[in-house]
Amino acid sequence: MRPTPISLALLLAPALATLPAIASDRIDRQTETAIPRTGNLYGLGIGVLPATSGSDELRTMVLPVIQASYADRFYINALRAGVWLVDSDDRRLRVGLAADARFGWEAEDGRRTKGMHDRDFAVDVGPALRWQTDYGTLNAQWGFDAGSGSKGQSAQIQFVRALIRGPGLRLNGLVGITWNDRKMNNYYYGVAASETAPGRPAYTAGAGTQLQAGINGAWPAGERGSVLFGLMATRLGSAQADSPIVETRIQPLAYVGYGWTF
Repeated sequence: MRPTPISLALLLAPALATLPAIASDRIDRQTETAIPRTGNLYGLGIGVLPATSGSDELRTMVLPVIQASYADRFYINALRAGVWLVDSDDRRLRVGLAADARFGWEAEDGRRTKGMHDRDFAVDVGPALRWQTDYGTLNAQWGFDAGSGSKGQSAQIQFVRALIRGPGLRLNGLVGITWNDRKMNNYYYGVAASETAPGRPAYTAGAGTQLQAGINGAWPAGERGSVLFGLMATRLGSAQADSPIVETRIQPLAYVGYGWTF
């Protein structure tokens, strides 16, 4: 049985919950994460994302809403968990380790992937950096597939800026660029000789980059609750977009969820 994003996040949450929280006024809490921070918050949400790599069809998934920090060092934010290991004196520059969920797909869910092998859910693990400036927060991360799927690597740079601050709506904007190596791209976008079919020739994807832009927001709802939401778009690089299984170069992701602070 493959692990799911929900099971990984929920398994980590109780263990981290035993650690005390420590506040720091030197950190911009709103851009500390791409989704505006609302304190330690737990709940559920709905995510909409492409059915397969490059598909123009969408699938809906139940996702965990977890936004928590413990001892100002360990954290879980949506589908990422990590720990900060080295800080500057003002904690605006931090270096640590992070683990990110990467969704796979079932071949039967896509028009162009029927008859192919499924692509497995994976977890990318590696060093992470966060640098908070007066203009926004710069995040950088390198990761490698810790499972038996692609066995590939990726590197990402992302910039997060607060667009709306207030006691009500808070909104962050983000832009980013991600580089995937040949193994990573070929696993999710390649077509092996055994997977060929009429209209689906063999294809080997090389290394390349993809661009990302989006918004993430938080809105208080109830005495201890918040609605979290976001909309993001990824523009596939040529190594991905040239694959015969890709139907559209622009890949959307949207989510909405509700969480409670404890």
